[in-house]
Amino acid sequence: MKMIAISLQSGSNGNCIYVEADGKRLLFDAGICGIRAEQRLAAHGRDIRHVDAVIISHDHSDHIRYAGVFQRKYRLPVYVTAATLDAALERQRLGPFYDIRCFSRGETIQFGNVSVQTIPTMHDGADGVAFVISWGKKKLGILTDLGHPFPGLDEIVGSLDGVFIESNYDPEMLSQGPYPAFLKRRIQGPGGHLSNMEAAHLLGGYGKSLKWACLAHLSEQNNHPARAIQTHREIARPRYTVYTASRHAATEVFHV
Repeated sequence: MKMIAISLQSGSNGNCIYVEADGKRLLFDAGICGIRAEQRLAAHGRDIRHVDAVIISHDHSDHIRYAGVFQRKYRLPVYVTAATLDAALERQRLGPFYDIRCFSRGETIQFGNVSVQTIPTMHDGADGVAFVISWGKKKLGILTDLGHPFPGLDEIVGSLDGVFIESNYDPEMLSQGPYPAFLKRRIQGPGGHLSNMEAAHLLGGYGKSLKWACLAHLSEQNNHPARAIQTHREIARPRYTVYTASRHAATEVFHV
């Protein structure tokens, strides 16, 4: 049997990734509305009501804005750090929750034989994490909103069989694009996002066990899927298959 993964949507307009292994069904982030998540899972033969948990990476609205809806409408428990939830509630109307299960950054959450390692990130959220999902010898990474490459990230990448990794912007497009100077500095700064080149160098240098990589969280204004893939192929020269996650639709089913 295999672990499967589907990006239901990826980008500043909303993020949500579905992972299934050993009968456990997990959603990572709740940045898209419930109906959209339900429909996109149904198109792949999955029922959102059978999901075991929604696990939140950080407090930015494109990752958490519909967490309350997922819980109230579909009765899904929400796993989140206390600091992330507090920060989100200060800025957003998430509505009431009735089943919050708090974890600490760096903790491994267990779902039967499936483990979810939470990895502290440098992104400018309140208490952000990335994830490595393990089942037996299989490992999948969800490495978005990282801030910048940090110590230990190379070892994590080297352990993975498949990965969703942010490849947010092309430096030239960002430089020449319409964003104000302060926002450009934030994106390129230590709490921002990885560029196409940074993601490519990371995977090309350390992703020796990868079967596939899905470039995620692409900027609408400062990137393009074809440019992200081209940069990745030129720098990483991958032996694995490279995909991009859409801002507007689900991906195909990826197998680990």
